[in-house]
Amino acid sequence: MQTLNRKFVGALSLVAVAAMGLTACSTGSETAEPSASSSMAAPSSSAMASESPMADSDMDPAANLVGSGCAAYAEAVPSGDGSVAGMAKDPVAVAASNNPLLKTLTAAVSGKLNPKVDLVDTLNGDEFTVFAPVDDAFAAIPEKDLNAVVKDADALSGILTYHVVPGQIAPADLSGDYTTVAGQDLEVTGSGDDLKVNGASVICGGVQTANATVYLVDEVLMPPAKK
Repeated sequence: MQTLNRKFVGALSLVAVAAMGLTACSTGSETAEPSASSSMAAPSSSAMASESPMADSDMDPAANLVGSGCAAYAEAVPSGDGSVAGMAKDPVAVAASNNPLLKTLTAAVSGKLNPKVDLVDTLNGDEFTVFAPVDDAFAAIPEKDLNAVVKDADALSGILTYHVVPGQIAPADLSGDYTTVAGQDLEVTGSGDDLKVNGASVICGGVQTANATVYLVDEVLMPPAKK
């Protein structure tokens, strides 16, 4: 997987979206079937124990940002709803939909890739830490493999919920092991501008939304095989 410590010019292209033929998708999302979002109904107590209280709403949204790509993100999206300040005003699924670096992820969680997988209401309805792959991360996946996952609602839901940890976790407290909403563990290592999630680099993290803390990452995280 390629890193995005350079400018986000490549990320602003919607290569992954075009490859999957999103132009044929409707702008609205259908109602999700229970199987697609049921795995998000029961947050893990072990993950919740690792939460950190976040600062109050008057705090500068950029105060706790980490990652060598934050400056490039700010340059690419300096203002508006998709900027760091703009994302802080909306719940996470809405905030992500406004970020031009997260178009593929937004399509995946909103039912536009597979109408059986619509996690918008769930993501907006509680507090989470979200590891959000940027568009280039999806574009790096072979098209055949990506299309196969998109067609399989259970597989797609499992991968998406593997990027979500219950509770908001601040950058200073992030290093450690967590049980995701999918029920499988991931590991965060490093600190400051050198955080990694299962080996994927955090491009810019500590991005606040109304109900979540977001970490933009340069790879799509794959859940470990179930035993």
